[in-house]
Amino acid sequence: MVFVHGGSGSGGQFESQKLRFTENGYPDDYVRVFEYDSSFSVESPADVQARLDSFIAQVKQATGRSQVDLLGHSLGTAVSQTYLNSSPAHAANVAHYVNIDGAQAASPPGGVPTLAIWAGRGTPGRSIGGAINVTVPNQTHVQSATSPESFAAMFRFFTGQAPGTTDIVPEHGKITIAGRAVLFPQNVGVPAGTSLTIWRVKDSNGQRIAHPVATPALASDGSWGPVQVQSGKRYEFVVEQQGMFHHFFYEPFRRSDHLIRLLTNVPGTSFDLILSRSENHADLIMVRYKELWGDQGSENDVLTVNGTNVINAATSPISHRTNAMFAFDQGSDGQSEVSAPIPVFFGIPFVSAVDLFIPAASPPTGTVRVALTSRGSGPAREVNFPNYPSSNNTISVQLNDFER
Repeated sequence: MVFVHGGSGSGGQFESQKLRFTENGYPDDYVRVFEYDSSFSVESPADVQARLDSFIAQVKQATGRSQVDLLGHSLGTAVSQTYLNSSPAHAANVAHYVNIDGAQAASPPGGVPTLAIWAGRGTPGRSIGGAINVTVPNQTHVQSATSPESFAAMFRFFTGQAPGTTDIVPEHGKITIAGRAVLFPQNVGVPAGTSLTIWRVKDSNGQRIAHPVATPALASDGSWGPVQVQSGKRYEFVVEQQGMFHHFFYEPFRRSDHLIRLLTNVPGTSFDLILSRSENHADLIMVRYKELWGDQGSENDVLTVNGTNVINAATSPISHRTNAMFAFDQGSDGQSEVSAPIPVFFGIPFVSAVDLFIPAASPPTGTVRVALTSRGSGPAREVNFPNYPSSNNTISVQLNDFER
């Protein structure tokens, strides 16, 4: 199968689904993602179409299969429908098509058997004529691509039977991880000279344990691994460019995971231009591929940084589809204002930000605690890490889009 992500997306939005497919019998190599520049700043829509066709041909050759199953989400449905409708040869490459909360159509694109999945918290009444149309109740746009309910519908559509499980069941002992370090949102590999270091860290404070686990080489497309790690343990990934360090902290890995995406920028570009930096405070990005709700009453998410909740009706209304929340000391004035979002960030789809002073030190002397209570129900999940100063550090926390 080939998953095509949406705007500002990456293959990371199919990470949980790949874990589910592989634990239900799919070979790891049979679950692929096609990544592209959704801003179309480094490649045109025509370039994307040509590369998708080439990618599908490569997957067919590598797997020895005559067809693939194609899945598109959001903008990825426009990319996929264009591909399927552009020629009979393209449509003949695809056995099944899954259209996830995106473009509608009067009939199945390219005449290919189609499953259309729609978010129940989206615009009602959407459909693709002649397709199997499934609306997933009480889910929003990105969640509809990552949820266990959507997985169950996909699996049944592809195989004709229910999956053995929709949970992500832990493996025990040694597992392997792999992925890409890429520039956001272009999804191109980080520049030559960038390094990646992986550390085992403590649960309680994110402090590193002993020596690096690995310093994997980065290919030209940013790919790295596989690296052997321990199931259920915590790890830090450090991407270094031009003397700047981007730290990535995750919840413990449950299974072998080969779709990790380390999304970063070249120093002095993109988000780096509008973050405030100082020796005295930390810059933090929190990501979950399941929208953070702040105006849904008892179903609100509670996301705290050192005890301060950054999710509310102003910073993360359901209509904004927040997947990434930035928290930093705007203007480096030591003051906080979390009742309203920072406008320049809030103007970007799926992104929000608050002015939050997170004390830091060089070298770090304290611990930053991020805790998430998902959809109003506990227990809270924590990710803890050292208070690295933003003068030459950025910190990203990746929170699971599935529950325990």
